[in-house]
Amino acid sequence: VTVFERGGYVSYGSCGLPYFVGGMIREADDLVSLTAEELRSKRGFRVHTHTEVVRIDRARKLVEAKDLENGGTFDAPYDALVIATGSRPIIPPIVGMESRGVFTVRSVEDGIAIRDRAGKARAACVIGGGVIGLEMAEQLALRGLKVTIFEALDRLLPAFPEEHSRLVADHLALKGVDLHLSRSVAAIRSEGGEVVGVTADDGSTVSCDMVIVAVGVRPESGLAEAAGLELGLRSAIVVDERQRTSDPHIWACGDCAQMRHLITGKPVYLPLGTTANKTGRVAGGVIGGEDDRFEGVLGSMVTKVFDLYIASTGLSLQQALAEGYAAEQQTVIKGDRASYYPGSRDAHVNLVVDTADG
Repeated sequence: VTVFERGGYVSYGSCGLPYFVGGMIREADDLVSLTAEELRSKRGFRVHTHTEVVRIDRARKLVEAKDLENGGTFDAPYDALVIATGSRPIIPPIVGMESRGVFTVRSVEDGIAIRDRAGKARAACVIGGGVIGLEMAEQLALRGLKVTIFEALDRLLPAFPEEHSRLVADHLALKGVDLHLSRSVAAIRSEGGEVVGVTADDGSTVSCDMVIVAVGVRPESGLAEAAGLELGLRSAIVVDERQRTSDPHIWACGDCAQMRHLITGKPVYLPLGTTANKTGRVAGGVIGGEDDRFEGVLGSMVTKVFDLYIASTGLSLQQALAEGYAAEQQTVIKGDRASYYPGSRDAHVNLVVDTADG
């Protein structure tokens, strides 16, 4: 097995990056399951870090790789090829994005740079009120920074019911985080190339020392596209239940690949860490001769915003209605402990049902 990695870290959990930034996870290496050296010594892999695959030659069954440290290129043949390039952050067309102090959240190197900056900063602006944006806002606030979130939509977490979105917004306010809904960032202001604030689309300004851009991700599928592999939703790589692409010698797994939704049976793109792990294991198992299959996803996720824990699975009411289900929803508020046991807190449960069959 030969592994090519564009960055300097392999086998790491990017879901832990916000908690590394906040200091809950002390060392960058704590995010890593197996280092490159451990993959070499314990697994017998040939591992090339700081090496980017720049081309797939399907006809000759080889990849062209570029050593990012010395600039040299070389070819490596394959019998089976796995594309696990993940996703890349969406970069919105905002003036000033090139300023020092503007960050996206993808790699361990990103986490190290953000944590270094946060140690010297007093205020941060977060662009995007999705899960990653909320986690980063929480951790930066816990570090003592004044945090402002800008969300272009009229509420947070649109896959959740409006009542739950309001609960999250209220909790952020309680913890001192400023939230601007229905407001986009028009420009990032800088002095001497360093971030000093942002300007919103209504002309208002907020001062800050750093900006986190977390407006979503796209599949990192450029290699696959250039090689002529079939792409699907949002340009994610189309795979079958064994993670095989349109080329019988190439597999794809993780955030670069399309999935199947277990409820609708339709293709979907839901980039989540647990799915990446499962699809990677399926691809490896199939290549190794096993009859493995990945049936699909429900979009299950869980996170927390300060003292509020948030989780969801399946289809929201809006998603279910869009798919043609006769759907309704009901919210239940119930203590998380028995009524006689002290310390109970309300749990808000929203259930979406198909009224046609229950």
